[in-house]
Amino acid sequence: MASFSANFFFAFLAVQVSGIPTFGSEPRQAATLPSFVNTYAPIVYLHSTEKYFPSDIGAQVANTQPEINYEVVPGAPSPLTLDNLDSLNALGGSSIYLTSKDDTTANPQPEWLIGVIPDSTGKTNGAVSCSIIVCDYGNGTVDAYYMYFYAYNWGGKVLGLNFDDHVGDWEHTMTRFSNGIPQTMWYSQHQDGEAFDYSAVPKYDGGIRPIVYSANGSHANYATSGTHDHTIPGVDLPIGVALVDYTNEGYLWDPTLSAYYASVSFPSGTTPVFAAYDSTTPVNWLNFVGQWGDEEYQSSYLGQYDIFGQYRYSSGPTGPEDKDLNRGDGTCPSGLPDPCVILPFVIPGEKI
Repeated sequence: MASFSANFFFAFLAVQVSGIPTFGSEPRQAATLPSFVNTYAPIVYLHSTEKYFPSDIGAQVANTQPEINYEVVPGAPSPLTLDNLDSLNALGGSSIYLTSKDDTTANPQPEWLIGVIPDSTGKTNGAVSCSIIVCDYGNGTVDAYYMYFYAYNWGGKVLGLNFDDHVGDWEHTMTRFSNGIPQTMWYSQHQDGEAFDYSAVPKYDGGIRPIVYSANGSHANYATSGTHDHTIPGVDLPIGVALVDYTNEGYLWDPTLSAYYASVSFPSGTTPVFAAYDSTTPVNWLNFVGQWGDEEYQSSYLGQYDIFGQYRYSSGPTGPEDKDLNRGDGTCPSGLPDPCVILPFVIPGEKI
């Protein structure tokens, strides 16, 4: 999830039911997944020149080790798995980085960082690359979060220099339903995003499933193909000027074909409680509050540089539990600097 600010640019120029709590290490099962969650699930188009594809969530854990301040965390479970990942919360919690065991800047890079190219049906064979999380508010309002996972983020170039490459990349869209009918959608973009009326976004093959365009390398989500300037956070300009994402109808990815499904509820008001929709889905990993990648590389690391506080190699992101899964009356996540505006139309990007 690339994260640039407008300041950098100018400085550079100068469940249908609530989830059931987990007891011990055995996750409890939620009720049946609401059918509309998949009926109206997004179809994702990856860029035609994408090099970092959707990735297996479990493989990320298997190929990393927990570190704090570049030192391995003592007492961590071995092997680390999706079932025991949340045990790290007691060993450092948000200070922990799931750090690659391999040299991520090697040429060629480790294969697990590349991810899996979807097949002709849009499935990432051998890789569970999406987590679909459902929050039912009990009044007919249901939020479905489609969490897209990539093992590596390529931040792209600004004036010929690479910035914001990092291990691990969680992006998401959210669709708000009222009595099973989709109303609005949120598209995550870097540290911000855009919200639209469901009726405004393009649909796949003239049907009812919305299209999400994943930006080349950064995987930010957009409602149209083309050029997207995001110099101003939360504003998608159709003409590229400085901080630019590129989208097109490249590889088709259907995240529902390889996904974990869980519900989330908030019985205490703030702490999420996750429950699986089937007995084979792991959910403990959803409680992990640390970072899903390496800590920002130190200045001594070969190839690292810092220009106006922006780094070539930055830190990995937090996971699904940190994406404001309890949005109440709003489609947008809380805490954003911009007001939540539900756009009634999309602006096509400049075609390239």
